[in-house]
Amino acid sequence: QVQLVESGGGLVQAGGSLRLSCAASGRTFSMYYMGWFRQAPGKEREFVAVISWSGGAKYYADGVKGRFTISRDNAKNTVYLQMNSLLPEDTAVYYCALDSGSGWSLNSADYDYWGQGTQVTVSS
Repeated sequence: QVQLVESGGGLVQAGGSLRLSCAASGRTFSMYYMGWFRQAPGKEREFVAVISWSGGAKYYADGVKGRFTISRDNAKNTVYLQMNSLLPEDTAVYYCALDSGSGWSLNSADYDYWGQGTQVTVSS
């Protein structure tokens, strides 16, 4: 069993920054790919970013590329999402997720464990 707990969400003005954290417990965190997803009201959950087990490979959705950075600290069992130049359209609940399979998926259905989510609201 895996537990994922996100933190760091909040209310920020457009152009501002937030850093989300996701603390993992219950498995060997460093063995697995980790992803961030988000879900805005009335919309489907969408992929944001994914990071390999070592942190050496990363991939981003087009809408966040150049503004968001995913990283991880395996010694702390934590994955991060640094969000800069935030836009009102970034407003959503952000979820971290763990992929215990082959990894490197952009599809939420491939992720086995999810956090409870953290709300990010960007005001214009």
